[in-house]
Amino acid sequence: MTVASASAASIPAKALRAPETVMRLARVGSFHPTRISFTRTLIRRMARENWRFERTLFDLDARGIGTAVYKVDTSTAPIWFVVFADHLEPEDRTDRVIAEKWDATFTLTTREPDTDELSRLKANIPLQEAGRCTSGEMVLSRANKSVRFFEHVVEALARGMQPDRGKILDVGYLVRTTAVYGNGKFGLADLDQLRAAGVFGLPFQAEMLCVFMARQFSLDWVEHIASMRAPETFAPMDDGLKRALGVGNATGLGMAPFLIGHPKLIHAWIEARETALARVRAVTDREPEVEDRFHALLDRAVEHVRQWPTTDVLQQDRCVELLDDLARLTEFASGEGRASTWDELVDWAERNLGLEAQELLNSVLIELYPALVDELENQMGSDEVMRLVPGMTLRDLKSLIERAYHWALDVDFSVDAANARFWYRSEEKEEPRLGWRAREPGADKEMRIAIARDVSRLHVILAGQADEMLEATVGEFLMAYPEWRQTARRVQSLAGLGYAEFRDNLIDETCRPIDLLRCKLSMFGATKFDPKSDLWTRIAMFQGAPIAEGLSADDVDDWAFPFLATEAEG
Repeated sequence: MTVASASAASIPAKALRAPETVMRLARVGSFHPTRISFTRTLIRRMARENWRFERTLFDLDARGIGTAVYKVDTSTAPIWFVVFADHLEPEDRTDRVIAEKWDATFTLTTREPDTDELSRLKANIPLQEAGRCTSGEMVLSRANKSVRFFEHVVEALARGMQPDRGKILDVGYLVRTTAVYGNGKFGLADLDQLRAAGVFGLPFQAEMLCVFMARQFSLDWVEHIASMRAPETFAPMDDGLKRALGVGNATGLGMAPFLIGHPKLIHAWIEARETALARVRAVTDREPEVEDRFHALLDRAVEHVRQWPTTDVLQQDRCVELLDDLARLTEFASGEGRASTWDELVDWAERNLGLEAQELLNSVLIELYPALVDELENQMGSDEVMRLVPGMTLRDLKSLIERAYHWALDVDFSVDAANARFWYRSEEKEEPRLGWRAREPGADKEMRIAIARDVSRLHVILAGQADEMLEATVGEFLMAYPEWRQTARRVQSLAGLGYAEFRDNLIDETCRPIDLLRCKLSMFGATKFDPKSDLWTRIAMFQGAPIAEGLSADDVDDWAFPFLATEAEG
């Protein structure tokens, strides 16, 4: 459902929020998905281009073990989603990346899986990292069942009943992925190859399609097992309940190095999001139908938060505060003294509400104006070239640090608390880890995540140079001090990209990596964040989204803030 038709060209520009405001961990750790998050843009594209889905092979036994193939007819070329479902012993079941066996393994491939090709894939895809992929495969992934809930759904459908809505709310997915690899990893096709083929031009679209298809398979999988268990009484699952089920995911520290290692891409994501918000805040004419839509979305957001399951005490408290804030927001937005423009409403929220509510409001406002913001999905990509400027003088480099990294210079790294943590990779599976510098060995293996510290140290060296030495070039300096090449190149390459850096100290004792994870996951379109510690979280993807058969429905793009209606409402 869309109600606002104003074009971007008809709206005067409004300044974007300052990076000093946006790029703090506490704020990005409060982000919610928007209509330009990757799951939303993929669904829109599939509907717009009339993609077709066909199950060409479903060779599963009564236990659900076997092979399945789905053909996806895109507007450019066909893609095949290939599944290998296996039996997994309880002792082999783990969501950690060190696992070697899974309930199901997947790949997206550009090659039609005939008998020979399917045999090759079957010999490699179930091995995941240990197998051999080719540039014909785009994505490599795997998933485990949510065992108790999966069995509950099978048993209910086998008896001709629907699964319990309360259990759907508690879990929200039949399977959860434990890794989704793409962009050249393990020999897969990289993004440049996908762009050249014309199928995918933006980051993570192929990966999101793989997750969407994993969801579709999980729905078909559970119905197949139930129908084989009791063919006389079996009943298919209600489509509304299918939409309420997404795909789960357990995400850990691996996302943090990605965010630090792809600063130009992060800038593109945040700038697109902030541009969308700025365009909406510049709207001065609040039409009645848009106003009605705003209040309907607020009501939906309240139900969404009420159905946000989490065992994390801090996130539980945040949800309670969020519901209180949404009640205050609803009252203010409906009262006689309500703000006359969206800009005034955002200003009021920033003065009166917590970060969770502020950022949820921003997502609601962005949802109101598809004609203003949807085009920004095309700006969610970036090159990752980092170029050194060897001819720059050290004086200019020093000035650049003082302008662009003043936030880093404000940190006192002589204090132990500011150096309390260190990031490293484990020997086993190369997993990113976060250690305590004073308590654990391994600081000599530290990853280059501490951008604030590195830039601050470089500035100290430059500030200690004699005045005439500052006329030397960066190239001359690096010949004597090559260890500063990466930091100098980063500072030079990111000049003018205000959203490229998170403006906090990532090795401080108070750093919460979970905030970095939520930032990236919100861009993917994840919901129902359920932190299991400061280091990893569970989330859901595609909850509320149409299923493959429903892409032509009128409400194909109307699934922001998904919630499960009561039976009376449904």
